[in-house]
Amino acid sequence: MTYAGLLLWFHVIGATVLLGTGAGIAFFMLMAHRTNDARLIAHVAGTVVTADLLFTATAAVLQPFTGLLLALEIGWPLDAPWIIASLGLYVFTGLFWLPVVVIQIRLRDLARKAVQANSSLPPHYYRLFRIWFACGFPAFAAVLAIFWLMLTKPQFG
Repeated sequence: MTYAGLLLWFHVIGATVLLGTGAGIAFFMLMAHRTNDARLIAHVAGTVVTADLLFTATAAVLQPFTGLLLALEIGWPLDAPWIIASLGLYVFTGLFWLPVVVIQIRLRDLARKAVQANSSLPPHYYRLFRIWFACGFPAFAAVLAIFWLMLTKPQFG
């Protein structure tokens, strides 16, 4: 495998981890939330926080580096419109992802407190969950758009 091939492989694996982990986390959080069971939500949210920090954060940090090295190795101009658009969408996604991680931690903690107190989830939990849910749509759409840009490399005129 060539150096460019290895970089491409790492870049695709990183993108796959970002998309797959994001979709998986969203699915499991939603399914746990729908049970309204604080114990289950606390457990799932704890796992989700760990997965997000372990997999998503690692891939998110490495992705720009593999992309930069790949572009330099292949000879793509860094000011190509599709690269600039991809980077803009990457930052946009991050602006939604960072608050989502904080919200996930708060959701986990609220569910744990409800379990400890043997009480229902507080209204604040439901408000935070709605925000968390709403943040997922633009971030997921942006990631799909980045995949499209990376695959098609449109010229934009």
